[in-house]
Amino acid sequence: MSTCVVWFRKSLRLHDNPALSAACLDQDITSIIPLYVLDPAILGQNYENFGPSRLSFLFESLRDLDARLSSDYASKLIVLQGDPLTVLECIGQKLGRNFGSLFCEYGSEPYERQKLSAIARSLRTKTRGLKVNSFSAFQTILDLEETISSPAYKNPKSMKDMLHLLSSRLGTGDEGFFQVKDPISHPSKLKPLPSDKVFSSTGPPGPLRSYPTDELTNLLPDTLQAEVLSRKSYFRGGETEALSRLQRKVSGQVDFVNNFRKPQTASTNELDAPFEPSTTGLSPYLSTGCLSVRILWKECEKCYRQGNHSEPPESLHGQLLFREMFYLLSRSVKNWDRDSDNEMCKPISWDNFKHEKLDAWEKGRTGFPLIDAMMRQLDATGWMHHLGRHGVSCFLTRGQLWQNWMFGRDVFDKKLVDSDWAINNGNWLWLSGVAPFSMPYFRLYNPCPDAKSSLNVETKSAQFIKFWVPELKHFPPKYVYEPHLAPSSVQSDSKCVIGKDYPSPIVDRKQSAKENLIKFKESLARKSSA
Repeated sequence: MSTCVVWFRKSLRLHDNPALSAACLDQDITSIIPLYVLDPAILGQNYENFGPSRLSFLFESLRDLDARLSSDYASKLIVLQGDPLTVLECIGQKLGRNFGSLFCEYGSEPYERQKLSAIARSLRTKTRGLKVNSFSAFQTILDLEETISSPAYKNPKSMKDMLHLLSSRLGTGDEGFFQVKDPISHPSKLKPLPSDKVFSSTGPPGPLRSYPTDELTNLLPDTLQAEVLSRKSYFRGGETEALSRLQRKVSGQVDFVNNFRKPQTASTNELDAPFEPSTTGLSPYLSTGCLSVRILWKECEKCYRQGNHSEPPESLHGQLLFREMFYLLSRSVKNWDRDSDNEMCKPISWDNFKHEKLDAWEKGRTGFPLIDAMMRQLDATGWMHHLGRHGVSCFLTRGQLWQNWMFGRDVFDKKLVDSDWAINNGNWLWLSGVAPFSMPYFRLYNPCPDAKSSLNVETKSAQFIKFWVPELKHFPPKYVYEPHLAPSSVQSDSKCVIGKDYPSPIVDRKQSAKENLIKFKESLARKSSA
């Protein structure tokens, strides 16, 4: 007998899962353990690294994966808690010679690569003949390691670079489409769990203590547990919902896909629907691996073959290529997540951490309704439109508050249900104006936009603002984006006195922008003269 542990890391799905498929096809493997490890190094010792929305989405995704394994294959997802190295060593001790292989997805983040390397060394030392295989193309279209190791590889900094890179790596077929590999289907059969009693669902916590997926919230501290259980996020985690949304928003919406042009989508979501994004809303499912990027790419291509369509960078394919670019850079650029010793980050002399400013920004109490609405939406749902992210990140950094982009990155990483290490860092490098691929630093978003703003806000009725900032629900739309300019009579009639019922602006937006542009220019000048 030979048992294979299929370790689900950030690909919580059965479709297009090379590790799972390989285990099913391997004739030497007689049993499979589908495994997920709740890693304190990622989640925090008390799950403090994830906000309620992100935890809720993760637990829903695990429950769905477990349910699909049960219904399709009469198997189950084994959920353990602890350092993956310790967990897998204990599984090895329990299985002994029957532990034949560990299959998992390739992870591009430094921690993922280091951890898998340590696990492979340990298991191969302790279990003679053990196979440890990691499989690429889970999270990306290209094989990252093969791509960046190519002698011809250069760090991409534009859509033109990405189109050239994919053309050279993949080639083009009929009608000029890149020859992206087809996604792998669900396995037709799954080998059973081992007959050995390896795990226990009772007793004290330990490396082999398994946790039912419908009881994961019991692991949380009481306050966090209550927040997660009360969370009513628009996005429901799991492969089932991912495939359903793919059908609703892409496969079944040919005209929407072909006419999609980013950034022309509405940042304030669909009219009369404050929870419904004007985009596909698929990014949370890509970041957790509930949806394969290859299947999304192929479904978009099917739509493109049916008529005229938008092109990169505006198209959905263009957005996936930007995602691919950030993944490549996150692997090839040293210190991708830092503001020093990072070739993609200009050295800017940001202010020291200002708790009052950061707190007002994070809690949606800045006195700028658009910024506050977006941040409150993030806190409540774990989601924000990409143009909203543009606006709030610019406000925090080069626009008004002059705070280091890493502070905002950390807030997003904790709260976003589509948080992704490579993409989150890339977006903040871009939007703070410090990256080579950034827009010019002097192009700022106005936090008090009008109907012509590139942030694409809805101003006629200001329903989005009034939903997320209910203090202003009685304000005339004319004054909603700058309520502090409303006459006192309007404030009184609207039952919201600025400075009392809703904060006054924490900065003078025009003066702060003027001062920050000077500081940015001075930082660049110091770099040039150094």
